[in-house]
Amino acid sequence: MVLNYIWIGFFLIAFVIALIKLIFLGDVEIFPALVNSTFDMSKTGFEIALFLTGVISLWLGLMRIAEDAGVVKLISRAVQPLFLKLFPEIPKNDPVIGPMLMNFSMNFLGLDNAATPLGLKSMEGMQRLNKTPDTASNAQIMFLVLNTSGLTAIPISIMVYRAQMGAADPSDVFIPILLATFFSSLTGLIVVSLYQKINLLNKVVLAYLGTLTLLITGVIWYFSTLTQAEITSISSVASNLILFSIISFFIFMGWIKRINIYESFIDGAKEGFKMAISIVPYLIAMLVAIGVFRASGALDYIVDGMRWIVTLIGVNADFVEAMPTALMKPLSGSGARGMMLETMDTYGADSFVGRVSSVLQGSTETTLYVIAVYFGAVNIRKTRYAITAGLIADLAGITAAIIISYLFFH
Repeated sequence: MVLNYIWIGFFLIAFVIALIKLIFLGDVEIFPALVNSTFDMSKTGFEIALFLTGVISLWLGLMRIAEDAGVVKLISRAVQPLFLKLFPEIPKNDPVIGPMLMNFSMNFLGLDNAATPLGLKSMEGMQRLNKTPDTASNAQIMFLVLNTSGLTAIPISIMVYRAQMGAADPSDVFIPILLATFFSSLTGLIVVSLYQKINLLNKVVLAYLGTLTLLITGVIWYFSTLTQAEITSISSVASNLILFSIISFFIFMGWIKRINIYESFIDGAKEGFKMAISIVPYLIAMLVAIGVFRASGALDYIVDGMRWIVTLIGVNADFVEAMPTALMKPLSGSGARGMMLETMDTYGADSFVGRVSSVLQGSTETTLYVIAVYFGAVNIRKTRYAITAGLIADLAGITAAIIISYLFFH
């Protein structure tokens, strides 16, 4: 429903602005520009989806190997002690623990489509334990906020889009996105824990979060001591080394477990092909609407207003052109993706703005959409503080994405 209103709104606002320009400014080129933008963005959407088909098939094939080789289960077992401390309402051996751990693990590996059914199954399991069925339980809120904060190790789709838009090194945003999602997830965890009075100073929690925080802090400190040229070079090598090591680890684990690696890859790749084809209509729809919105001048007015405010408070405003992606992200994943692609198409994938937009896209999940789908699936009407906590986590992720982008790319 939100996406429907956004889509209609883009066209209506563009029409009104174009009509005003025609009547009061005599701009006879405005409507031809709007029509041309629909054709141009339709073509762009199809070209992106065509390239996307091959790369998504590749990565989902690799991810299927990881699933069949037990990598997801391995991650689940590794985080289970922390999990039990964060969800004290859930009995230790309750059946819902399995799908919840698998959901977090798959989200961490970038397996969004596989994670969603498990997320819905987890919500049903927690609803069984919920004593007030129309109101979100503490466990459900913690689960939702950690999902929407979007901690992801491998932002596959963003790297694919950057490759299609001509980025010299599509994986250069890998480390910045990982850092931004860490701050988003940590903020969401802290906010919900304060609401629920969960003790994050527990030795088990501190062991997990403290180790991860020290690691992230060390990475940021290390890169802050380097020149811009050194950051670009080292982060590129590190990103690609980590990614290829992950691929090799998946294949190695498949060999150790004696699975048919080739068949697993083919099964996953088939799903990737279907997924990429299914994206085409949505991608074209959003890109056309955003293209019309920009061609009318509406997007430029918003960006100019934000730049004026940012400059007024004395902050460097080079990131402002990427902010439409951040503003759209809590509302619509498709809309934010369209904003990111349109930004890269306008300014270039390797421009500072193009990179910031990519990091913003990967910094959080689509909070309002995820909450609507997950709570709607179990008929929860009273969401309590879930939206507030989720949006605070979004704000932290967006802020971190901008600061980290300045460190890595400016």
